[in-house]
Amino acid sequence: MAIKILADSACDLSKDYYNKYDIEMVSLTVHLYNEDYEDGKSISPKTVYHAMREGKSPKTSQVSPQTFKSIFTSYAETNQTLIYLAFSSGLSGTYQTAKMMEQEVKESYPDAPIHVVDTKCASLGYGLVVLHAAELAKQSDDPKEIIASSHNYASKMEHIFTVDDLEYLYRGGRVSRTAAFVGSLLKIKPILHVEDGKLIPLEKIRGSKKLFNRMLEIMEERGGDFSNHTIGISHGDDLKRAEQLASMIKERLNVNEVVIEMVGSAIGSHSGPGTIALFFINKQYEA
Repeated sequence: MAIKILADSACDLSKDYYNKYDIEMVSLTVHLYNEDYEDGKSISPKTVYHAMREGKSPKTSQVSPQTFKSIFTSYAETNQTLIYLAFSSGLSGTYQTAKMMEQEVKESYPDAPIHVVDTKCASLGYGLVVLHAAELAKQSDDPKEIIASSHNYASKMEHIFTVDDLEYLYRGGRVSRTAAFVGSLLKIKPILHVEDGKLIPLEKIRGSKKLFNRMLEIMEERGGDFSNHTIGISHGDDLKRAEQLASMIKERLNVNEVVIEMVGSAIGSHSGPGTIALFFINKQYEA
């Protein structure tokens, strides 16, 4: 049997990719309008963004222990190899929950070929790692090779992103009330990145015109040969600006492919509408 790749909905991949690569997906939960929804299944990102624009504050919760236990048990019973590539442990407790359930299932099935990997990546940066592993799983039946390559790829994945309104990051506890207020007043646009799986502010840019140019400069500084790698762009219900950034990248850099996806309901609940994120492999990567 082929090696199965499992991802969670925070990778922000569309269903086409799950179908193409036969990837299994588990959903984080979005709490909105006093209801619980399954990210990627029973709620659309547009619904979340509309609610946020109307002043609502959606909440999210990690994948349940029971969900992981059920999936891991089904693979253990058939002795099929499963590799779960998880959303960054620095941003969610989902990875830790999966590790606990892996250990619990292995008490009954000690030789179960179940592997849980912390990508320390988010959104489409995480999605690109999942696709990298899924491509390998088509060619290799060695889980150690796939895990090692995925770790290497994930550790070199850059996340450069900005948010349209600091208010959403304030609600999520990422910036102070003062910073959010002053940022909105001065039209300051933050650039953030992910470092060791956590969101870290990088720079503040005044005025949106300079923003994309600076994001591309950072990409040029950190990136290597883009001709063999896929570039990811995810957006918070702002396809026009995402396509504008993609066009700038294609004009300036020799890129292989640019994939554009919407930021999903779970991550979008924290970053908000208008988010633009850029993902690429840095120059330290060696295949």
